[in-house]
Amino acid sequence: METSNFSPSSQQPNYDPLAVKPMRDELVAVGFKEMLTPEDVNKALSQESKTVLVVINSVCGCSAGTARPGAMRAVQHEVIPDELLTIFAGMEKDALAYYRRKYLANYFPSSPSMALLKNGEVVGILHRSDIEGHTAEDVAKELIQLFDRTCTQKGPSVSPEEFEKIVAGDYGCSTNLPKFQS
Repeated sequence: METSNFSPSSQQPNYDPLAVKPMRDELVAVGFKEMLTPEDVNKALSQESKTVLVVINSVCGCSAGTARPGAMRAVQHEVIPDELLTIFAGMEKDALAYYRRKYLANYFPSSPSMALLKNGEVVGILHRSDIEGHTAEDVAKELIQLFDRTCTQKGPSVSPEEFEKIVAGDYGCSTNLPKFQS
């Protein structure tokens, strides 16, 4: 595996880990697994015959108001990817650099962003420019269209009751989302 040349001391997070915890917790609560190291990325994405949604999470406003809520809603659809993964931009710098270099080399860097991969190849991607200025419902609908064309895993990622608790819970910027029908 090719890893970055950065030493751990040069890769200090940009943000206070406690400040981003609610933003992380939102995605984890609906079934996303965090990739914290290049090794995590390699292990998670080297699985054959899988569909994988990777959300590059961030602190920006479009992430808080649109990307995370859109992704959270989309994985409540009846068909979802086999794996749900996330990397936090500005936090896991080595993991993100490795993911971008190995899997998104043909795409410009974008945070937030979401990529649907099948067998390690990108089959659909939403860049920040596709998210910014749109609603969470718009983002969810775009992802759901990708899921319907590509995925076979039965959804939702959590039960409707659990999702309602998560949405009404004490998380970051996505709390108290209006109800969404897919």
